[in-house]
Amino acid sequence: MHDTSEAARATRARAWFDELRDRLVAAFEALEDAAPPDLYPGEPGRFELKPWVRAEGGGGVMGFLRGRLFEKCGLHVSRVEGVFSPEMAANMPGVGEDRRFVATGVSLITHMVNPRVPAVHMNTRYIATTRGWFGGGADLTPLLEEHRSERAPDAVRFHAALQHACDAHHADWYARYKAECDRYFFLPHRNEPRGIGGIFYDHHDSGDFERDFAFTRDVGLALLDVYPAIAARRMLEPWTEEEREEQLIRRGRYVEFNLLYDRGTMFGLKTGGNIESILSSMPPTVKWP
Repeated sequence: MHDTSEAARATRARAWFDELRDRLVAAFEALEDAAPPDLYPGEPGRFELKPWVRAEGGGGVMGFLRGRLFEKCGLHVSRVEGVFSPEMAANMPGVGEDRRFVATGVSLITHMVNPRVPAVHMNTRYIATTRGWFGGGADLTPLLEEHRSERAPDAVRFHAALQHACDAHHADWYARYKAECDRYFFLPHRNEPRGIGGIFYDHHDSGDFERDFAFTRDVGLALLDVYPAIAARRMLEPWTEEEREEQLIRRGRYVEFNLLYDRGTMFGLKTGGNIESILSSMPPTVKWP
């Protein structure tokens, strides 16, 4: 099982996830304030933060924003401890007879009122069993056909930010984790990607904790820098009812992926996580044709 140093590392990671959450809260509430009232009537939304406790050990803080720009945003931080089931332990590195674990992370998902503003997902985490590793990444999901290309301006800007975060630590990590993201965020039953990708990494352990922790922090900071800038530009664009209809139908793909394939959803459900936060990735309104 993780020793004192692993527990201390998990504590450091949790402190960073709390800090990143607070900075994202400030950035997103500033976007709510700045949204033009002719397109977004009503009062700007504010995050509601709600602590929760896990009976088996640990807990976290759920955060929800339901506003005039953000139709629904979930932003959660947690730290949980327990024992992996034999089934889960078989898929985790470094787990033998001792199946105890500690896991901490931050997760974000946004669903926007304006279909011209893309949805975004980000999750970074630290898990320790007999050893520790980082995982996570970020990906962008435009909801309109004209934006669903890696050559579209939002996609180019998003990928550039993530590449900069990767290149600061290893020249090969962006290509490696971009390819992993493309493989992971794919719907086999529809033979199509969920969005325009980003980066995704799991069981990341270079042998240098400080380097891996710095990389994970930079992934979060890249998202904090690039997504509010994309949203600030796109939120000024009016939309049509036809675009709203397209948005709602594309959200159905999001639901299908998260319920059928998403590892984070499965991990949370199988380790007794908070159901409300686990399923907060579900869009508030969705359609299937």
